[in-house]
Amino acid sequence: MNKVLHALVYIILVVAGAALFFELKLYEKRAMLVERNRLLEDYVVKIAATIEKADASKPSTLPEARKDVSPVEARIVETPETENLLEDYPLQLEESNLETFKWDNTKDRVQLRQLYLLDANGEPVPDAANYNEPMKKGKGTMDELLDQLFSRAKAQQSKLNTTRAELANLRGKIEQLVTEYNKVRPEVRQEKVLVEETKAKIPPIEKDRDAAQEQVKRIKGQIDDLNSEVASLKDEVTTAKDETEAVKEDLAKAQKKNEQLQKYLRQQASAPRPAASAAGATSAVTQLTEGSKGLIVDADNKLMFAIVEFSDAAMKELLGADRQGALPQLELGIRRKGFNGPAGEYVGRVKLRQAVPEKNYVVADIMGDWSQSPLEKGDAVFAD
Repeated sequence: MNKVLHALVYIILVVAGAALFFELKLYEKRAMLVERNRLLEDYVVKIAATIEKADASKPSTLPEARKDVSPVEARIVETPETENLLEDYPLQLEESNLETFKWDNTKDRVQLRQLYLLDANGEPVPDAANYNEPMKKGKGTMDELLDQLFSRAKAQQSKLNTTRAELANLRGKIEQLVTEYNKVRPEVRQEKVLVEETKAKIPPIEKDRDAAQEQVKRIKGQIDDLNSEVASLKDEVTTAKDETEAVKEDLAKAQKKNEQLQKYLRQQASAPRPAASAAGATSAVTQLTEGSKGLIVDADNKLMFAIVEFSDAAMKELLGADRQGALPQLELGIRRKGFNGPAGEYVGRVKLRQAVPEKNYVVADIMGDWSQSPLEKGDAVFAD
């Protein structure tokens, strides 16, 4: 019996030693698994921080890079035809700094460690479709976050492939533009050569042209001078004839008019000066409205009288609308445009004496006390 007990004790000691050995080995494996899970969790968090949560939205306005597609011809095109090279360009691919997954927090890290779906009591929920094993999918499990990460990683890969395709497409358009550009440059160089050669020929031609133009100008000048002299001589002859005829006509009219006025003045000078133009009549006009009334048509500064030709309005103002009233013995001023006397353009004053019947002429006395200069034909008569 003792032998059996001794053997049983030895067996138990051997089994206990083996169990202790395996426990130590399992502890090392457990520590390795914990460290590996922690490292995997950290890297999942880091990888998630590089994955965008959602794609950028498509912009409402597309970029434009309009290319001139009108044919190159020897004509000016005011509004060339164009096409937008970026018409189908996905501008949203350029959107940067989009929001990524931020799982470096306690809540999300706890969910990354949650392999099973738990109920309200914290117990694993059995999966009836999988022999009642603990359910590993659902809200709050590791699978939910990893599934989101995987889905967005696939979308980001698709976006990357789309970007690559767009880059290839854009490269093709750039190569086409470069080909067209390189094709045009030799033509432009040839045109510049032709332009430079033409410019080199221009100075001698311009020199000859300028010399010819100068000679033509000189000949034209001589012709113009001769024509001017001929025209001037013709004008002088014509003017002389016209002036002669006009002077003769004006002289005859002036002599006739002067004779009539002298005759009338002699008659008036020999007659006594009346106080009114009709016996017993008294003029109701004591003052004229301000302004120019007429002109001096003749003046005798020795006998101190002048002939004034009034306007129709002034005569009506003096004699009335029917021009039958008595002439008022008013004093009026005389001025001469451009005269520079002590009082400016003021020349002197006259006093009305006698109206010529049915005429706009009035005989006036020159008032010597006011005289600044002898009266002349054309001096203006004004009321002040």
